[in-house]
Amino acid sequence: MGQDAFKNFGFPKRAGYSVSHWLQSVQDDPLLNHRTTPKLPPSADIVIIGSGISGTLIAQSVAETWPEKKSVVIEARQFCSGATGRNAGHCKPDQWRGFIEYEERFGTQQALKILQNEQQTWSEVVQYIEKNNVDCEHWTGDTLDVPITPEEAESAKKTFERYKAAGGRVDHIQVTHDPKKAAEISQIKDAQACYAWPASTLHPWKFAAHVMRSNIQRGVNLQTNTRATKVVPSRRSKTKWIVRTERGDIECSEVVHASNAYSSALEPSLRGLITPCPHMCNKVIPPKAGEDFAGFKGSYGVLLPQNDLITINPRLKGDGAVLFGGSNPGQDEFMQWLKENPHRYTDDGLTGFDSVTKAIHKFAVGELKGWSTDDMKQEEAYQHAWSGILGLSEDGVPFVGQLPGLPGQWVCAGHHGHFNSANTVACELISGMARIFTIAPGLVKLMDGGSWADTQLPDVFQMTVARTERLKKRLRTLSPVRARI
Repeated sequence: MGQDAFKNFGFPKRAGYSVSHWLQSVQDDPLLNHRTTPKLPPSADIVIIGSGISGTLIAQSVAETWPEKKSVVIEARQFCSGATGRNAGHCKPDQWRGFIEYEERFGTQQALKILQNEQQTWSEVVQYIEKNNVDCEHWTGDTLDVPITPEEAESAKKTFERYKAAGGRVDHIQVTHDPKKAAEISQIKDAQACYAWPASTLHPWKFAAHVMRSNIQRGVNLQTNTRATKVVPSRRSKTKWIVRTERGDIECSEVVHASNAYSSALEPSLRGLITPCPHMCNKVIPPKAGEDFAGFKGSYGVLLPQNDLITINPRLKGDGAVLFGGSNPGQDEFMQWLKENPHRYTDDGLTGFDSVTKAIHKFAVGELKGWSTDDMKQEEAYQHAWSGILGLSEDGVPFVGQLPGLPGQWVCAGHHGHFNSANTVACELISGMARIFTIAPGLVKLMDGGSWADTQLPDVFQMTVARTERLKKRLRTLSPVRARI
């Protein structure tokens, strides 16, 4: 497509390098381009591909489990510069919203376990931050889910009541179905209901950096700007692998694929099972607190018509900027552009998309109390945006475990997004933070010879031959082309 197409779909003629709010704030940090050793080691016990929150936490569990083993984390670009360094800053456990969809796909007990796992993950993240005094701008308080139409309020109520009837824990969730009270609590004019429960926001890069610095002190070798190109069997040993990179080869006994959306590009067996998809996040400087705007008190998920969603992170322990993510009404036009430009599905250099930005602007000015001031009506205030690449799994939950037929190769990827209501995925750049803190040590337990039961993870997360064959068969039926991507 020519330059006119970029203009029509809202991109500037030259889409510059996308620098997230998080990465922008740490540009002078030496960890970004850290190499523990000047040269790439020719051998290791374990090679972890990817330095986001998955690779970083897996490396932590490896160092704790086998302090004597040599592990190397390789990163194609700067440390933690992929989805973790580009998300919307939430660590928000889904406590009810996705239940019906999970139940339809996996059954009642697995649906309950998925949401219980998210609660456990959030709790352990907070405990780790507090115990280790992690400097990551951590805030914990109420997160609000707010439907803004009667139809969305009814759908939310149906899901919540079904979750409660199935045995889901709801005693920690505050609910009001009074629109007037919901609008007062949320400061959203058309709020029809409000659901509130504990969650967190944080600086995801700083959190991952704290863990990685501890890993390095324990002997983990981090090699940034080292792109893996292929994993092949070693010619010297039937039980070893060669990880080929642009800087040389590493021979190892075990490989962990932890690059999420990019895992399927490196490992052919994952193609079709994990699909990369870019997503936008916008930063806005809010109006000063005044008579009409008391200031945000928590984070948000705003439930919109057609199952759209806007997430709001007001950075309560940061600089006061407000980050808007989620799948807003402008996403449809963005997805259409991607279909016409498929080479951009893995491009996190996108610096904004007009329809997405305009949808945020329309919502903020029309719905947020006190945001209809002259300053906040200017579209320029909403223009700072960046992209991150989601790893969408074919059945909506991550892949964790050994790659079928490839002993010694493991995967922790496809972290997907949270389900909104009926048959829709709300592609929030937050799901990794809602699951990985329990998934990473679970994977290492498997690597240590443990059973799946030892991981205490939902059964549907497990990478199995039966699961992959079922999904591949469905893909071939529904989309023969996508099954090869």
